[in-house]
Parts: sequence; C-alpha cells; structure tokens
Amino acid sequence: MPESNSIYSLSDLSARFGLELHGDGDHVIRGVGTLASAGPDEVTFLANRSYRKQLPETRAGAVILAAEDAGDCPGNCLVAPDPYLAYARLAVLFDTRPQAEPGIHASAVISDSARLGKDVHVGAQVVIGDECVIGDGCAIGPGTVLDAECRLGPSCRLHANVTLGHGVQLGARTIIHPGAVIGADGFGIAFATDQWEKVPQVGSVVIGEDCEVGANTCIDRGALGNTVLEDDVRIDNLCQIGHNCRIGAHTAIAGTSGLSGSSRIGKYCLLGGSVGMAGHLEIADHT
Repeated sequence: MPESNSIYSLSDLSARFGLELHGDGDHVIRGVGTLASAGPDEVTFLANRSYRKQLPETRAGAVILAAEDAGDCPGNCLVAPDPYLAYARLAVLFDTRPQAEPGIHASAVISDSARLGKDVHVGAQVVIGDECVIGDGCAIGPGTVLDAECRLGPSCRLHANVTLGHGVQLGARTIIHPGAVIGADGFGIAFATDQWEKVPQVGSVVIGEDCEVGANTCIDRGALGNTVLEDDVRIDNLCQIGHNCRIGAHTAIAGTSGLSGSSRIGKYCLLGGSVGMAGHLEIADHT
C-alpha cells in the first residue's frame, strides 16, 4: 500500500484503542499489511482461524489477535476480544487515500435553487438539480447526477458516477460507491391483453444515517410510498433492491443479492452473496 505519513508507537496504539500490549511499546508502526506480507513497521491481524498457520512466520511489527493466540506470536502483539473489529478501528489511522477538499469544480452544473452547506466538495461534471439540499461537509464525486429535490445529510460521500433520482434522501455520513443508481423506476408493469403498460413509480428512496451502498448497486424508487433503508444498513456491490423494499437497521447484504419488490428485511440481518428473495416476503430481526 502507499506509504503513510502516520507514525504511532505500539504504546500509543495500545492506549488509544484499549488493547493489551505484549512486547516493545516503543516499536514504531507506519502502516498496515496482511499476516503474510506485513513488514516490521506494519501492523496486521489474525481473526480467521484458517490463517493461523501464517502466525509463526509473520514479520509484522505487531499482530492484533485473541488472547489464546498470543503465546504463538513471534513478536509484538496487541490482544483484543475481537481482533477484526480492533483492526478496523486502528486501520483508519493509516488510510492513505486523499480526502476531498472543499470547493466546486468549474465544470459542475448546479441549479440556482439548490442549497449547498459549508465545506462541500463538488467534482468535475457533477449535475445538481432544482431544490436539492446538500449538507455540510458532503463530497460529490465526478460525473455524479442528482435529480431535483434530493436531500443529503451532513458528511455524505458520493463517489464517481453516482445517480440519484428525483427526491432521494440520504442520512448523515452515508457513502455511495461508484456507479450506484438510487431512485430509478421500479419494475412496475401491467399486462393489457397483448402488451405491457407502465405503472407510474411515484415514490422515492429514503436512506438512513451511516449507510453504505456498493458499486453498481441499484435501489429502485417506490411505486407507492418509498423504498427505505434504515440506519447503518450496508449493501455490497452489484445488488438489486426492488421497489418498496424496507431494510432494517444494521443489516448487511453481500454482493449480487437481489430483493424483489416489497420485501421486508428485519434489523441486524445478514444476507450472504447472491441471495435472492421473491416479492412480498418478510425476514425477522437477527436472521
């Protein structure tokens, strides 16, 4: 990974994240790596048991691991009840990707009736429609299009080439990855003797706070009422969410899954890759 400008001692990391340190507290960490490839100035983790055989040979400057594995670590380690969660929190310190700076690119097209908050970044070739409201600290990547009356809460991040249909609402700190389309028409058609007729899709999409939508995922607008993602819903790449679905808070859905219209998923549910649901089904919380 690219070199990070962040430098922390193991004592710093131990104190900051409440981890039990075994080893040299003055040892310096400058980045993160895998168990097999990390060097002496990088931290790694062991969470999946299938990788335990790599632990005795690791060259990492420190390994985040569970207490039962500490005795087999050849060097420094940071003991955590949940090593993967501890790594997720710690790795943020070494994220080398540049942050979007506030400002509006000269090629952006922004309606006179749109309202932009403070410290907003608008990239090249962005289009922001009538009556849109963009919260403070939002970043909108190049090629992204917001139809009229969209609402973005504070600190949302829309990556390149995202499309939001009419009236889509995003809660604070929601992330939308490249190519996602949110608020296109749902698949509403009625057969009339010898041809299909379109059913108007007059609802929209409402997404809660701290959600994440993966690349090239599509979330259709409601036919009547809205398609809804509650807070902290995480959807992987290449998923399809049909019109008028409702996904409960803290649910995660893995790649290439598809939900037919009016499906209802409870809170804290986990759907694996390529899961498919027929329409109008309901899944209880914690499934």
